Amino acid sequence: MRVNEVIIVEGKNDTAKVKLAVEADTIETKGSAISKETLKMIKHANEKRGVIVLTDPDYPGNRIRRIITEYVPSCKHAFLPKEEALPSSPNKNVGIENASVESILKALQNVQQSQETLSMISDIEKLDLIHHKLIGHPDAKKRRELLGKQLHIGMTNGKQLLKRLHMFQISKRKLDEAMLYIKRKGDLDNESTIYCNTETNE
Repeated sequence: MRVNEVIIVEGKNDTAKVKLAVEADTIETKGSAISKETLKMIKHANEKRGVIVLTDPDYPGNRIRRIITEYVPSCKHAFLPKEEALPSSPNKNVGIENASVESILKALQNVQQSQETLSMISDIEKLDLIHHKLIGHPDAKKRRELLGKQLHIGMTNGKQLLKRLHMFQISKRKLDEAMLYIKRKGDLDNESTIYCNTETNE
């Protein structure tokens, strides 16, 4: 499989694993301290061919993704679930390099396009997140994780969820359908029954 866009990864081991899955060019951020020069290179690549951000599913990876998105708002995103990027040894970190070829292919086949203009945001509001127990509930983190997998938008905390749903133009209807599908699959059967009526977004 040939990917026309340039894939943005964190390091050389990620590049090696991606190239086992697809034929593609990569740009490496070389860790979370992404330089201005690298950002300019990513912006230029996006203008010429488009870019797909595929960073590690952890805090530093999400930070890099956020920095790139602020600098290149029209970039595309591919997300890998955390459990598919776990290391074989506890001494190693979560990362793209640990993922299987199949997982990387799936992530790249479900690329999401971010949007540049605020006029293109979705119709989801904070109350919708409360309704679906995605914030302010003991099982909110688990629900956000399941939703991220279903919509292919990655895992995020409560504070960032609304922004990410807007960024990828997820409609309220699509959110409702995704949560209904998750419920019917039975993934929420063992969740807590006590509702925590709080305004926290964590």
